[in-house]
Amino acid sequence: MELNPAQNPVELFKEWMAEAYKTEPSDPDAMALATTGQDGQPSVRMVLLKSVEQDGFRFYTNMESRKGREIEANSQVALCFHWKSQARQVRVEGKASMIPAPLVDVYFKTRHYLSRLGAWASQQSRPLASRQELEDRVKEFEQKFQGQEIPCPPQWVGYRVAPQKIEFWQEGKGRLHDRFLFTRHGEVWTMARLNP
Repeated sequence: MELNPAQNPVELFKEWMAEAYKTEPSDPDAMALATTGQDGQPSVRMVLLKSVEQDGFRFYTNMESRKGREIEANSQVALCFHWKSQARQVRVEGKASMIPAPLVDVYFKTRHYLSRLGAWASQQSRPLASRQELEDRVKEFEQKFQGQEIPCPPQWVGYRVAPQKIEFWQEGKGRLHDRFLFTRHGEVWTMARLNP
């Protein structure tokens, strides 16, 4: 496999994502998000990519969750996409910043009704006494917003990860994989082939 050194890596990512949507049986937009807190301990979890543009990879969450608190403490994060059906992986390193609230509101309105209620009911990452406690909170907010448009909760935000490095990995025979690392220097990307 060869890549054009002048290729825009964000556009290449979009091509790979489009191919994954055709073959990946579940959540091709799932990505591992790695963060670190003030103590330096890394943590990782799966989240869903909601869009990607030249300025970054976007996802939404509760800023009071563990990931939100860790991003506040250290905005340097890493993402990893793995598409088993394509035998491909993409790794992204960059800085996370909040998306403007009006854009978050627009996206929030597209979410499923129960997901919007859940955003109000869930005190994400905090201890929960029982499943019943969560279900009771969902009912409480369902009553509160009955007959109304459910607004976006103040703690529910979007993040944009501005990429500084994007690595493309394609499985090869005998573990002789193809790896290409794009590194951003201002507005210019450079590419290097890496050993597998």
